[in-house]
Amino acid sequence: MRLSRIIETLHPAYFDFVMATGIVAIAANLEHLWWLPLGLTYLNIAACGVLLAMNAVRLACFRQRFLKDLADFERGPGFFTAVAAFGILGNQALTILNQPGIARALFIAALLLWVGFNYTVFVEVTVNERKPRFEEGMNGGWLISVVATQSVADLAARLSGYVSRPDLMLFVALSMWLAGGMLYIWLISLIFYRFTFFPFKPDSFLPPFWINMGAMAISALTGAALVDKAQSAAFLNGLLPFVKGLTILFWSTASWWVPMLAVLACWQHVIRHFNRPYNLLYWSAVFPLGMYTVSTYELARTLDLPFLMAIPRVFVYIALIAWLATLAAMLHSMRIHWEDGSGARRNDSTETRLRSAL
Repeated sequence: MRLSRIIETLHPAYFDFVMATGIVAIAANLEHLWWLPLGLTYLNIAACGVLLAMNAVRLACFRQRFLKDLADFERGPGFFTAVAAFGILGNQALTILNQPGIARALFIAALLLWVGFNYTVFVEVTVNERKPRFEEGMNGGWLISVVATQSVADLAARLSGYVSRPDLMLFVALSMWLAGGMLYIWLISLIFYRFTFFPFKPDSFLPPFWINMGAMAISALTGAALVDKAQSAAFLNGLLPFVKGLTILFWSTASWWVPMLAVLACWQHVIRHFNRPYNLLYWSAVFPLGMYTVSTYELARTLDLPFLMAIPRVFVYIALIAWLATLAAMLHSMRIHWEDGSGARRNDSTETRLRSAL
């Protein structure tokens, strides 16, 4: 009965765990951190399989609840985490497992999910007549849609060497990369407006605001992949200066956000002494740290900027520590939940409010 309730109320954004674990594995692989890349990859495959099974059961047994989430202004954007998770897992299959066939299958799945969720969620929130107040509804969680778009673009660029028409795959990658960049501009303008012109209390700074940085980091990563593959397509080679400039712009924007978000986190926890219990949103703060590590590494390698290599060598451990801390908090929360079913009911209202950010 308890498992049935968990599946019925399962939040679409739980694929955040797969995103965070996948990018930390890729970061560890770039820095050659022992057995971590392979171990985290197998863990990620298992986690993704469990989440897919739970969502399949939810769709079959709780169809109305599932479809309601798709049309929900608060929970709907969480579906984009599944797209990003498939894209990141495809990257793992390609770079860590050396399985391009699996990566191609994950790319197709991610692309189909992106099309389905993109034109379901955004249309539904557009025509929805009941909308939250701007300062309550607008947060960094919306930028998961950018992460999802760029994850598909990045995987397309990396798979271009494994298909018969690399120019076509690179055109898809370039088009989605530019569309994701434009989507970021639209959304970050609203988020920055919310930051500066509306009251901002300690409980307003939710973990998904770290995606302000993560969305730009993955955009820079995709740009670096396009630069790396530019010789495979004449049209892309002709755009190389533009792609390089935009890639550095994306990375610079991500870098600008790092100290800003760190200061806000210190203000929230150290100065204002605000702490919240574990919830799934914390994984959305782990992912950007891993993504900034990987994007900086790839930018430095592709554009021949060796002085930047010091950054990923430090950030990989920051990302790993954040992943371990969040995992420990998640396991502790799960233990309490299973030992005391009433605890879940007591925390239900708090969890609902926090999860609504995605």
